[in-house]
Amino acid sequence: MKPILPANMHMRPGEHPGAVDHVKMQHQAQGIQPADHTQAGSTAMPPEIAQRLQQAQGGHPSHHPGSAPAEHPMMDYKADDVHHSPFLIFYETTRACDLVCQHCRACAQSKAHPNQLSTEASKAMIDELAKFPKKPLLVMTGGDPLKRPDIYELIRHGKSKGMRIAMTPSATPLVTAESIADLRDAGVSRMAISLDGADAKTHDAFRGIDGIFERTLRIIDDTHAAGLPMQINTTITKRNFDQVDAIAELINRPGVVLWSVFFLVPVGRGLREQGIEPGQYEKVFAKLWQHAQTKNYGVKTTEAHHYRRFVLQQKGDPQANPAALAGKPKVQRAPIGISDGKGVMFISHVGDMYPSGFLPINCGHFPDQSPVDVYQNNETFKSLRNPDGFTGKCSVCEYRKVCGGSRARAYAVTRNPLASEPDCVYIPKAWNHR
Repeated sequence: MKPILPANMHMRPGEHPGAVDHVKMQHQAQGIQPADHTQAGSTAMPPEIAQRLQQAQGGHPSHHPGSAPAEHPMMDYKADDVHHSPFLIFYETTRACDLVCQHCRACAQSKAHPNQLSTEASKAMIDELAKFPKKPLLVMTGGDPLKRPDIYELIRHGKSKGMRIAMTPSATPLVTAESIADLRDAGVSRMAISLDGADAKTHDAFRGIDGIFERTLRIIDDTHAAGLPMQINTTITKRNFDQVDAIAELINRPGVVLWSVFFLVPVGRGLREQGIEPGQYEKVFAKLWQHAQTKNYGVKTTEAHHYRRFVLQQKGDPQANPAALAGKPKVQRAPIGISDGKGVMFISHVGDMYPSGFLPINCGHFPDQSPVDVYQNNETFKSLRNPDGFTGKCSVCEYRKVCGGSRARAYAVTRNPLASEPDCVYIPKAWNHR
């Protein structure tokens, strides 16, 4: 069943619902040819890809600092679990934030929304999340979660329900060595902070306030001192496209266990930020794959699922430990194929439920509906978990179950979350022989 789409739609200026065809025209103009390792007209995954995928998804070894903390057992989450339980749930605890980031999905504001979920409502929602057959990792995000006076109470409540808690605070004066220790003691098992430039000029312009770059580096060091693993989030745009290598070197420091590289989706303030071109993704992917093999941290992409395709084409494992960690337990990652609505759920500050924070299709509201019921039974969520129902070239791509493309970007460009990934240069041979 085709998802029911809202009438309003965030689109790039000058683009229209048929915009997916512009990628094929760009490929022809740039001389990009489809890969030739599949049989003409075949949509099946080639055996060598299937074998590498099986190796990448195999097993969940013992604890690693980049995964669940020692007091929580490793999450035995398999690829098929996406149909009944999300691996990740993002709870937008508030939209209040003291920064004015150029790409902000939330269009954060200085004060909390009057209809923000109360303490008791938030606890009741966490109670519902704990009812999933496999309890997800709960990421408390915002806005800035530290703008909520009750945030420590919510963390403790989540921990009491057996939830693993991560947090993505904003780099403001609220994040001190003392507050980080308090978050750890309340039950946070991992921190994530954004770093979008290799120097203060680039990062501070991105975040809208001077001094954020140096504060971010202090937060990274303070988090390491507190014994918490740190994830670095970086948004790639035309502003920092040439700084990928420099950022990779900058964050190769104690305590950093994962680099999550986000590729812009035109929602919120992201509409006013310049995204990179499809061909430039491949150049960034090549750099990320190099760093994934040589740095002390793992590398993943957000809203650029075709990085998995790129790595598999290099005969690599998108989830492999870097060479620097050879012999150590493998970092537990979500199974390959996790994407918007497929192992991921987003709950807003007022209780609205979405497939992700970048896919603005409202699928339900808490407390009117249970997150478990919405995730398992909502038609939009179900359609997003079925890559065989995608349209355009993604529908015949042999990587569709590994990658699946950014459903959020497809929706932002075409109004159809099942459309082809607009920013992928790969052309399945079956697409040319359809």
